[in-house]
Amino acid sequence: MPELKPRKTLFNPELRRRGIYVLPNLFTTAALFCGFFAIVQAMKGSYEQAAIAIFVAMILDGLDGRVARMTRTQSAFGAEYDSLSDMVSFGVAPALVVYAWALKDMGRLGWIAAFIYCVGAALRLARFNTTLEVVDRRYFQGLPSPAAAALVTGFFWVMIDKDIAPAAVRWLACGLVIFAGISMVSSIPFYSFKTLNLRRSVPFIFVVAIAIAFAVISYDTPVALFGVFVAYALSGYVQALLPLIKRKPPTEDG
Repeated sequence: MPELKPRKTLFNPELRRRGIYVLPNLFTTAALFCGFFAIVQAMKGSYEQAAIAIFVAMILDGLDGRVARMTRTQSAFGAEYDSLSDMVSFGVAPALVVYAWALKDMGRLGWIAAFIYCVGAALRLARFNTTLEVVDRRYFQGLPSPAAAALVTGFFWVMIDKDIAPAAVRWLACGLVIFAGISMVSSIPFYSFKTLNLRRSVPFIFVVAIAIAFAVISYDTPVALFGVFVAYALSGYVQALLPLIKRKPPTEDG
């Protein structure tokens, strides 16, 4: 009779030894907390605090993967946990916050627009996880969910900062939310910045430009951040259209 192999359960010593890396998942948990905090603040009507929390989640989300690579603590668990955190922070939270801020008075159209954004984020993350090994690392396929969240969040943060009533811009907010949701599931390429080498030397003017960028962001943070992500959201479409514009029309034989 063949020897039966022991089942791998939670009480298996081999699985217990693997454990979970604390440091990268600590950043992921903090990003998840920021997304949850944004939803809670929106329920209380503190939309500016909700916007700030989503942007903080973006920073933390950008750090967890880099920390994992630097410390060689990548794991399948961390990758899945990061996606679930992103769904809350950049999918559910922006959709619910913008719905509570401006879209709820639009009736059915308002929650449909918020749902389009939410399902777009879910599909975007699912596609990213399943095509991670086959896509070009230089580009994202579709608008990344953190950038889409920044686009939507940056918009209502600017409106709040400038004391513009939600009723005055609800249609613009609705269109922007739908645009962000569709862009996430599109096949438009967006530059990923993953091939950017921060270790190589750069011209002095590059350091000056960074200092100026920090000064502009400090002067008017909501407008500066929103402007950056509007430019990024449009960059993919411009890049996709350039080959069509440059293509010469076929010549007609006389």
